[in-house]
Amino acid sequence: MDRLQTLEMFVAVADRGGFAAAAKAQNVSPPTVTRAISALEERLGVSLFHRSTRAVALTDDGASFLPRARQILADIQDAERRVSGAQSEPRGQFYVTAPVMFGRLHVLPVIAAMLEQYAQLDVRMMLIDRNVRMVEEGIDVAVRIGPLADSSLLAVPIGFVRKKLVASPAYLARHGHPEKPSDLSRHQTIGTTGPRAMGEWRLDDKRVKTEPRLLLNTMDATVAAAEAGLGIANLLSYQVEEPIRQGKLIEVLEPVDPQLLPVNLLFESARRSLPATRIFIDAMKDRAMDQGLTRLGGA
Repeated sequence: MDRLQTLEMFVAVADRGGFAAAAKAQNVSPPTVTRAISALEERLGVSLFHRSTRAVALTDDGASFLPRARQILADIQDAERRVSGAQSEPRGQFYVTAPVMFGRLHVLPVIAAMLEQYAQLDVRMMLIDRNVRMVEEGIDVAVRIGPLADSSLLAVPIGFVRKKLVASPAYLARHGHPEKPSDLSRHQTIGTTGPRAMGEWRLDDKRVKTEPRLLLNTMDATVAAAEAGLGIANLLSYQVEEPIRQGKLIEVLEPVDPQLLPVNLLFESARRSLPATRIFIDAMKDRAMDQGLTRLGGA
């Protein structure tokens, strides 16, 4: 068995937490995977996994080796794709990640159109409200909202969004409209957990402490809770554009924050020339313009 196959099996065992699951994913027998990992450990002179009858877990050496193994496989895949990238039509696997709601509303329609047009293209979408490690996860393009950390990744800006405080007409009819940020202390607020979790809201360059009675872990649920009249929610413009248009939500304290949050597409420089990357970026630019994200603050 060659070293590339061995590395693929090592990563598969680490990802799936077992030899049998890895064997199924690699379409080989469990003993084949077991022998391959044993041979790899013997060659490296270390143990890569703790083995028990119930579970398989990475050792410290295995955890240290895993990102390097992923990088090797990603580099080989990238080299193969760069060669085939001389062709104008995208093919093979394309990996993209985005925040959940933004991905559902804006990335999925672009991906659907690409799949319809390019029969040899397969796409893996990871919709998650946190930043994933692009190199380790083999991501081609990531959608990021907000300020970017310094990195070697390339960034293409496609638009902006802004914060909005919203509540349902029924809630405001019962509790009234806040006229200034300090009025929020007498209102029910809806909070979020995860990346945008906060114990205070920034409003007009001031920070207002909030003590939400309801905490939710997804933006979809937060929008639904606001529509149900459970309080005032702090969301992003693209998340509430449709409910506001339909009259289900009303913006209060407009504008609550003059800061615009950029929407960027991130990718490694090596992936810039790949047909799928180029086509996806161009399509996302067009969609952002069509949906008003290129106007100041979006919707």
